[in-house]
Amino acid sequence: MQVNALCEGEPNLIANLANISAILFDRLANINWAGFYLMQDPIHGSVQELVLGPFQGKAACIRIPVGRGVCGTAVATKTSQLIEDVHAFDGHIACDAASNSEIVVPIIINDEVVAVLDIDSPSIGRFDQDDLNGIETIVSFIETIWPKK
Repeated sequence: MQVNALCEGEPNLIANLANISAILFDRLANINWAGFYLMQDPIHGSVQELVLGPFQGKAACIRIPVGRGVCGTAVATKTSQLIEDVHAFDGHIACDAASNSEIVVPIIINDEVVAVLDIDSPSIGRFDQDDLNGIETIVSFIETIWPKK
């Protein structure tokens, strides 16, 4: 409800994503990062990549290739990722060594991933199916306010 209220009538995507990051970081217990990575067309070579967007937490990796790490896997598979222990995830990218579990949900517009919502925790097993359902509900809302091409 708070996400909806803050975004209502505001057309600026970056402002909305920044506020959503702040709400998640403030309201979710035991997390150390919450934010967005946005898809960008290739500029470094020939692969699409995610680029850091609005977030709350410590400085983060700026670019993540599609298919690499938890975020890149979410893009490549177009599926949410609920990772109990990131150290057991093959190809995990450690932007913050304090992160131990992660949840990533792709934002899909016209069958294309345009961004991901990424949340990290310092605790192994922090996230469960209820968390995933809640984050997917927020992403469904974001998809309704995403600018149409």
